Amino acid sequence: MKELPKFHQTCIPILDVLSSGEVFSHREMLRQVIEKYYKDLPQELLDQKTKSGANLISNRIAWGKSYLKQGKYIQCPERGMVQITERGRKVLGNRESLEKGSESSDTIDFYVEDRISSFVDHTEIRNASPQDLIDRGFGEIEMQVKNDLLERLKQIDPYYFEKVILILLKKMGYGDFIETSKSNDGGIDGIINEDQLGLDKIYIQAKRYGDNKVREKDIRNFIGAMSGDTTKGVFVTTTDFDQGAIKKAHDAHHTIILVNGAKLVDLMHQYNVGVQIKESYEVKIVDEDFFEGE
Repeated sequence: MKELPKFHQTCIPILDVLSSGEVFSHREMLRQVIEKYYKDLPQELLDQKTKSGANLISNRIAWGKSYLKQGKYIQCPERGMVQITERGRKVLGNRESLEKGSESSDTIDFYVEDRISSFVDHTEIRNASPQDLIDRGFGEIEMQVKNDLLERLKQIDPYYFEKVILILLKKMGYGDFIETSKSNDGGIDGIINEDQLGLDKIYIQAKRYGDNKVREKDIRNFIGAMSGDTTKGVFVTTTDFDQGAIKKAHDAHHTIILVNGAKLVDLMHQYNVGVQIKESYEVKIVDEDFFEGE
């Protein structure tokens, strides 16, 4: 009996379609994977939808792409585009054949060996409760959203990144914020008022980096730019802080809070900044109190 591939079974087909090295749009990649591997499936399978109404096979291919990206087998050179990496080429080069659309253990072994996902452990699945599987699924989705969110932050305009940080702090319950002049901010990107009267201020520095870490001199310059009316500062980056920067912030007479990329997306996810709720699901259990009057 024919059935749709599981999302991890789409990994090899995706790499095969991308094997030329050409940059594909996400939509074209989907079309070619379906055309090359799954066009012979019954139309009623190809037309199946997720609970949210999306095409199911396209959704599974998209998830396969996401995990390949996490494993650095593919890359997104620009928004909405996808391309195989050298690591992805090596995976294909080590395979004697590709079993088109099959449920071959070869595909599953590839998926497990390279740790694209941790939950394709059939023993764990058999031993897990339904609630465990739900929680694990939500955890996987949350991790992917945060990875995508961080990548988007690294690509946006640096000035807009500064505004994102100020919006986040506002959502977290801090007072009104003031954006500093971009032509001469002196290392200060914004000022948060902890109280409505502006008696207590927090100075903000936001660095949108792609790969470089924040260094000790960046923290030193930030402290130097803080005027005498505050001793509190928050330094935010999309990457991380080197040991010199961490030590400088720790040893400073000021209170300097460091927020790296991982912590930043955790906070944005928690306070719904840059994300939105797509679906809500109800999990129902038997109401034992209802039957106590039997």
